[in-house]
Amino acid sequence: MEKPAAEVIKGEGWGRFPDDLEYHSGFGNHFESEAIAGALPRGQNSPLICPFGLYAEQISGTSFTSPRKLNQRSWFYRIKPSVTHEPFWPREPSHKKLVSEFDGSNTVANPTQLRWKPVDIPDSPTDFIDGLYTICGAGSSFLRHGFAIHMYTANKSMDNCAFCNADGDFLVVPQQGRLWITTECGRLQVSPGEIVVLPQGFRFVVDLPDGPSRGYVAEVFGTHFQLPDLGPIGANGLAASRDFLAPTAWFEDCPRPGFTIIQKFGGELFNARQDFSPFNVVAWHGNYVPYKYDLSKFCPYNTVLIDHGDPSINTVLTAPTDKLGVALLDFVIFPPRWLVAEHTFRPPYYHRNCMSEFMGLIYGAKADGFLPGGASLHSCMTPHGPDTKTYEATVARGNEAGPHKITDTMAFMFESCLMPRTCPWALDSHFRDLDYYRCWIGLKSHFSHDKTDVKSNDLQNGNKSGCFEH
Repeated sequence: MEKPAAEVIKGEGWGRFPDDLEYHSGFGNHFESEAIAGALPRGQNSPLICPFGLYAEQISGTSFTSPRKLNQRSWFYRIKPSVTHEPFWPREPSHKKLVSEFDGSNTVANPTQLRWKPVDIPDSPTDFIDGLYTICGAGSSFLRHGFAIHMYTANKSMDNCAFCNADGDFLVVPQQGRLWITTECGRLQVSPGEIVVLPQGFRFVVDLPDGPSRGYVAEVFGTHFQLPDLGPIGANGLAASRDFLAPTAWFEDCPRPGFTIIQKFGGELFNARQDFSPFNVVAWHGNYVPYKYDLSKFCPYNTVLIDHGDPSINTVLTAPTDKLGVALLDFVIFPPRWLVAEHTFRPPYYHRNCMSEFMGLIYGAKADGFLPGGASLHSCMTPHGPDTKTYEATVARGNEAGPHKITDTMAFMFESCLMPRTCPWALDSHFRDLDYYRCWIGLKSHFSHDKTDVKSNDLQNGNKSGCFEH
């Protein structure tokens, strides 16, 4: 049974978000946005004097010489430049549960199927940063290749501070409680059932208007998320570009004495003080921006005659590697959908995968006890598939099962080509389901054939073991 909701602990926050926040529509677009008309320079990026006396500042998400189709950067026109802060120093007390370098010194190799129950919301004041903790990952943020999977539980808005992730991009999946996220490009309201991508280097604040909050975070090092190619599906389907929303320019111009920039660098946190808000961007243009997406807008595809499709057909976003068709990390969802295949075992097939799969559940519950806010990890080549009850119930329905709609559920998967190492606190957590393996133990043999001839042949060949070879 889940713990009662913890007390709402309110910080200063960034004020109430309007219900009618405006957004730019499109994925990978080159946007331009002004909070004050005329704040964007015309005809050049960095004039000697910018309109309204603003400073021009560029943020680069890719190298200068990346191919134009992959190049990501934006120009900010701000009241004061972001360089105006004191030196960084290690944050005290240090955060003990964030990892971006995965090796034998800090994480464990474990091929066992793992599952966790939903983690309780803390009772003590905890904001998004302090409530963030790593579950597993692979690679290195310093080497610019790898990923990390985190979860968060929080009950307090961030107060007089902003977070900046120098290691990689965050893909945040809230499961409980809305997030009001203020970024240098503007504001985003993100509800459970939506996701938000916060690119490397952006400064942002997370407010919790609903109080207790919980969710999942995927982080990728050295690459960015993009839409998957549609191949023979054609020009339409899955996640439509027009349904991705980026913020519009918003700024504040007021003193913030003692304001702290908290930067994640190599998995460690560092603080730097300044006396103003980092959200002082009056106008901006470019294609390197935070964005959100409503998962209910996803257009799923499914088999309409026989067999079960591969889960890749439900990919929302992918972070590619240099190998064609191989993902550093895919974000895949399992939304409401119709099952209509004939003469087919309709649940996912039993599987061993060269990829590693981390599952989460936003809402809905599975028959095997997988609960919203919980998680599972099936690593490279570790067997997994439907539990005993699901298998037996599916087979019992027989071939005459009619069309069936899966409703009121939203599960997702982070899938990576890299083999994850698991954090010791995740393995030792009292929320880990140590009986997870038992959901498959009841699977029994349904093998049936005439053993008479086989037994006779085996006995003639001297086989007295009771195991029949054919």
